[in-house]
Amino acid sequence: MHNSVRPLGLLCALVGVATLTKPAFAQDWTQWRGPSRSATIESFTAMPGWKPKLTKGWSVVVGDGQSSPIIVGDRVYIHTRKGENEVVQSLRLGTGSPAWTDSYPVAYEPVPAAKGHGKGPKSTPVYANGMLVTLGITGILSCYQASSGELVWRKDFAGKFPATYPEFGTAMSPVVDRNLVIVHVGGKDGGALIAYDLKSGKEIWKWTEDGPAYSSPVIAFFDNFRTVVTQTQHFCVGVSAEDGKLLWKIPFTTPYEQNSVSPVVIGGAVLFGGVGTPTFLIKPHKEGDDWKTNKVWETRDIIFYMNTPVLNGNLLYGMSQKRRGEMVSFDPDTGKVLWADTGNFGENAAVLAGGGYIFSFSNKGTLYIYRKVGNKLLEIFQQQVADTEIWATPAFATRRMFVKDLNNLTFWTIE
Repeated sequence: MHNSVRPLGLLCALVGVATLTKPAFAQDWTQWRGPSRSATIESFTAMPGWKPKLTKGWSVVVGDGQSSPIIVGDRVYIHTRKGENEVVQSLRLGTGSPAWTDSYPVAYEPVPAAKGHGKGPKSTPVYANGMLVTLGITGILSCYQASSGELVWRKDFAGKFPATYPEFGTAMSPVVDRNLVIVHVGGKDGGALIAYDLKSGKEIWKWTEDGPAYSSPVIAFFDNFRTVVTQTQHFCVGVSAEDGKLLWKIPFTTPYEQNSVSPVVIGGAVLFGGVGTPTFLIKPHKEGDDWKTNKVWETRDIIFYMNTPVLNGNLLYGMSQKRRGEMVSFDPDTGKVLWADTGNFGENAAVLAGGGYIFSFSNKGTLYIYRKVGNKLLEIFQQQVADTEIWATPAFATRRMFVKDLNNLTFWTIE
């Protein structure tokens, strides 16, 4: 095990997840966890002493599901379920009125343990180069012209794997890297991480050594190798973004195979975690022809489940499952917990960072805003922003916020 590696902290604000595609506008929120896939609200700024105020705008019924909204220009895109159909919608940002809608039938019944999360999609769409890509609860992959809603191509994996989706439904969110859509399809004990050409849907490469989990992949560089990093059913893996060849893997399983925390890239290292398991940091690197994954640190003082921590400045912030949900800050160099609140936050939280502030959305429907004070977080604001539970990550465009609860999408302005 390496000792504390101080360069990680120095690099974390400068080096992280690779830039995937250039958004149309700086305020766009083009994919899972935002434009850089890092839960950073890059367009948000606030003066010291800021006193937040929320104003509610439009609210529309969009359908069931935990898929997060995304924002491109003057459109909001959302993937939901209505009745026995999955629905992809483009809404006008100013009014919430529909610009276009597509729907297709999807037969799906969740297992008893997942009934509380409904039958709607969980995977967040991704926008790149004029295209919108969605992944449904049963693994149906679709690509649309984002402006018109025209279906460009669609993939249905029925019969190609032992199961077409994981036990609790598809949840991983596709990523686009240099005109390649990268998605992990299939189900329990069989699947493939596949790269498709964004415009044509042609398969470019495929890695088939494990089934998908519920984690979403990120793109990172290790020793100048462009790498797809993700959790699979049984592993944490790094796969070449160029040709799909496995670079490295680490055995990793959680109870009931619920691997669902997205990797967090910190300089030349990557953070992993999961329910009932330690959180740990590894540093992948090449030695001759072989890859090594030296563990920098590991801790059971922080346990993540469905939520992923956010890197902001030189610290990590998130909601640990301990004490029925506690907000924490911790050191990426050592894993040491530097601050924790009193707990009882909830089952899950979407945690984002912007302008020196931390935004945390409890699954109970409450937004908490914190100011960073040294290593601690000082709560400066809380407000109920949904009448039902929030499991989707809200989308931001500068000071505009879009919150998806169980069935509604609501627009808020932040002052």
